[in-house]
Amino acid sequence: TNKKLPPKNMDCSQKGRPFHLFRLLIQYHEPELCSYLDTKKITPDSYALNWLGSLFACYCSIEVTQAIWDGYLQQADPFFIYFLMLIILVNAKEVILTQESDSKEEVIQFLQNTPSSLNIEDIEDLFSLAQYYCSKTPASFRKDNHHLFGSTLLGIKDDDADLSQALCLAISVSEILQANQLQGEGVRFFVVDCRPAEQYNAGHLATAFHLDSDLMLQNPSEFAQSVKSLLEAQKQSIESGSIAGGEHLCFMGSGREEEDMYMNMVLAHFLQKNKEYVSIASGGFMALQQHLADINVDGPENGYGHWIASTSGSRSSINSVDGESPNGSNDRGMKSLVNKMTVALKTKSVNVREKVISFIENTSTPVDRHVSSSDRVGKPYRGVKPVFSIGDEEEYDTDEIDSSSMSDDDRKEVVNIQTWINKPDVKHHFPCKEVKESGHMFPSHLLVTATHMYCLREIVSRKGLAYIQSRQALNSVVKITSKKKHPELITFKYGNSSASGIEILAIERYLIPNAGDATKAIKQQIMKVLDALES
Repeated sequence: TNKKLPPKNMDCSQKGRPFHLFRLLIQYHEPELCSYLDTKKITPDSYALNWLGSLFACYCSIEVTQAIWDGYLQQADPFFIYFLMLIILVNAKEVILTQESDSKEEVIQFLQNTPSSLNIEDIEDLFSLAQYYCSKTPASFRKDNHHLFGSTLLGIKDDDADLSQALCLAISVSEILQANQLQGEGVRFFVVDCRPAEQYNAGHLATAFHLDSDLMLQNPSEFAQSVKSLLEAQKQSIESGSIAGGEHLCFMGSGREEEDMYMNMVLAHFLQKNKEYVSIASGGFMALQQHLADINVDGPENGYGHWIASTSGSRSSINSVDGESPNGSNDRGMKSLVNKMTVALKTKSVNVREKVISFIENTSTPVDRHVSSSDRVGKPYRGVKPVFSIGDEEEYDTDEIDSSSMSDDDRKEVVNIQTWINKPDVKHHFPCKEVKESGHMFPSHLLVTATHMYCLREIVSRKGLAYIQSRQALNSVVKITSKKKHPELITFKYGNSSASGIEILAIERYLIPNAGDATKAIKQQIMKVLDALES
């Protein structure tokens, strides 16, 4: 039979992949609940291990268990167990969110026992609600994770282990294209293209809304206005029945990891606002181009013929997104959503219209660098290879190492922020935000002493207190870099420098207001340390 039970086929172990996938499903539908559990450091395997492993038999009566098993097998969908688990969580959500003062262990105990309150009369509603949530979930949730149920027909992909690192649910580009052609109640996506303006202008999905992720750092107020415009455009497109409309937000980057770091920050912004139905386009625009090439988009019988557009609204060729379509006369039917939005906004007030059109056309001026050109850029320091340098990061920097040697907050030292700032050996203090590779930003403080640099990460739930996130010796700094576009985003690289070259051991990124002053002060302190070591 194809009707498989999870216990036999799934990796029902602590920190197993099925539980990482379940967390992404919770986040997709119930971001507030997911955020609360994340804050408490409660992972799904801590409470749902036996839910999944026994199909609730560990907690429910025989009568209820039989009813659940009968219904589950009739679904003939192994993934349906995820939606049953989700509904059990959703039903307990109000109680869970009021348990702020409870310890982590008490919340886990409550969650584990939640299924035991199910009665036989509840089963019909349980399945109805599970089917509803199921219908509101992208097909990629299943298609990309079939191997979790022991399928030998689909080879396990190299990135499967990264489910634990996924920022949110990933959607295949083929599903994005197909979904918005369907009529009816299925999942439909409102695609948000977060690439730089020049890439977007060269070619983009014709139905995509442009949100330049650079704005988040360059011009926060304009970014906030852009987000409002995005949500308004999404609302209008749904109401008008547009092919571009959808209540599910799907963010698309370039598909290149270093560039997409800024898109990840935008994604993290929406997730932190507890926005439901947030996803990312798997592989970004590069995957979209490849998919359209693979299905021979230029074929006369193909329905995807007008999916790629430039800002003029004309279709671009797949091989060269700057190219003009030979069938230009047929392109009037599908205009870029950007053009539609620009036209639609002409009916709005002048003030809002100008702001939004400025955002859409990306007329914002570039921000100047704070790190001056007179700063040493990779020059040898007294006859040795560069001990450290201040300069622009390479456009595609693959030197990515997670610097946090103490990733588990439970083991980090908790300190009073003001007490540490006032310590006599602290020479400089810079309020900042620590920026992780996922795009998440954490309010923090950089403290510089005569020999070390400390990062204190604020504890949101305990005002005035912070974790000691990192402690780095100043003489281990081998490089300090900034981005031309984002001069306040500073990257510190730590490692060893020798005659044979530089070995990078850790990387940290910070968003520092007045970064030029901060890097100058840190640079001067590093020089003092190096002078002292040399003498």
